[in-house]
Amino acid sequence: MQKHSIKETAKNTLSLEAASIMELREFIDESFVNLVQLLHALKGRLVISGIGKSAIIGQKIVATLNSTGTPSIFMHAADAIHGDLGMIQQEDLVMVISKSGESPEIKVLVTLIKNTGNTLVAMVGNMNSSLAQRADIVLNTTVSQEACPNNLAPTSSTTAQLAMGDAIAVCLMEMKGFTTSDFAKFHPGGSLGKKLYLRVSDLSQQNEKPSVTENSSLKEVIVEITRKRLGLTAVLDEKGTLAGVITDGDLRRMLEKGGDIIHTKAKDIMGIHPKTVEADALAVDALDRMRKNNITQLIVTENKHYAGVIHLHDLVKEGII
Repeated sequence: MQKHSIKETAKNTLSLEAASIMELREFIDESFVNLVQLLHALKGRLVISGIGKSAIIGQKIVATLNSTGTPSIFMHAADAIHGDLGMIQQEDLVMVISKSGESPEIKVLVTLIKNTGNTLVAMVGNMNSSLAQRADIVLNTTVSQEACPNNLAPTSSTTAQLAMGDAIAVCLMEMKGFTTSDFAKFHPGGSLGKKLYLRVSDLSQQNEKPSVTENSSLKEVIVEITRKRLGLTAVLDEKGTLAGVITDGDLRRMLEKGGDIIHTKAKDIMGIHPKTVEADALAVDALDRMRKNNITQLIVTENKHYAGVIHLHDLVKEGII
């Protein structure tokens, strides 16, 4: 294939799959609403099953629902008929995902689920299938055409299943009033979780706390910045209140201008409006402030008192960036 043909094939694939999602809008009906309401009030779990590519999609939907506050488990259709059916509890709701709705394993599984008395939901691409006919609730995920050039490999159909699962999850999030704080509870690890719960104080307390007085000499300022290795020092007045800040950049600019090295005091070169962040602010908010001001450190305050320094390197180390 030529480069142009590769690009056109890729674009056509995306167009077909996007169209399959848009077609789903016509299938958001009372059955969809009933399912979401049932899931919102469900005392048990949502058990999702499928086989082949639909099974993989089912696992993703389970992961999304669990991470957004809807308890769910995955049960492979082939394993279900060889013992895993025992994981279904009395108050659970079962969803079976299938394009054809006629796979041998699916047919057996449907019969077994009907015998348990659990509500059966079908997410199916064939509304005339045995799965669709026997289900209590049917979600239509029919697609006009697979993106596969032979119209065989599950492509558009699995995309439609995935999107329908996301639609369910988002509706439930809104009904539950699911917030970023709730999200953080289920995502404590990784950079995503840290963005949602890591506080400035969690990082700044690990750093040195450089400070000098307004009357400190230039030598004392340089020693303090060098020793604490944060690229700046806070300047405190006689009451210990934050009066300003001196960065290594301030020192360079003063020396470039030929300032009086011997008699210069901290108060003569300090910036009197230091960029600050509250200790209880989220670390990601500190990052936003650094980016907006094109700086790499912030003075940390707590109840308007100097509490330390947070550096860009702290955020890099924690994976916030």
